[in-house]
Amino acid sequence: MVTPKVKNRLPELIAPAAMLLLALSPIAVHAQAAAPPPMSVQPVPDELQLSKLVWTTLAAVDHANLSGNYSVLRDLSAPSFQANNDAARLTQIFAGLRASGTDLSNALLLGPTWTAAPAIVTGGLLRLRGYFGLRPTAISFELTYQWVGGRWRLFGVGINPQSLATIQPGPPVAPPAAKPKR
Repeated sequence: MVTPKVKNRLPELIAPAAMLLLALSPIAVHAQAAAPPPMSVQPVPDELQLSKLVWTTLAAVDHANLSGNYSVLRDLSAPSFQANNDAARLTQIFAGLRASGTDLSNALLLGPTWTAAPAIVTGGLLRLRGYFGLRPTAISFELTYQWVGGRWRLFGVGINPQSLATIQPGPPVAPPAAKPKR
């Protein structure tokens, strides 16, 4: 039970953990969290689940850009993302990406190429970094997810359309192997 004394301080106590900063470059959107809340550590999902997370996120951003309605993207995200970003703010944040005319749906035709191994990072967040090698405009991404209510929910998003020639992949990074079925 939350006492009235603590209840009055809840915004003050929760705000640092739930802070989500979004910065916008002309065609990239980045989000980072300051001091994410500690979460139970979940294992890194298998390759198919990782791809599905990336594809569904890019599809949600693409649909939001096409419709100008960011409420579904927001509603599917982690609670701290929702608390810091209303639909109007997301409309402003994604303005550069929307104005670039980049068709994110093309990424749904390819599997992601990982630039870093998918990993659980500080605070139990799942970080995915990679790109889709589309021509003439590749789509690089850095996405973070938080385990909430038994599933991974979007916590931070960075999407950057760029020339495929500017992406300098290192050695191939393999995603986690699929778990054997029992």
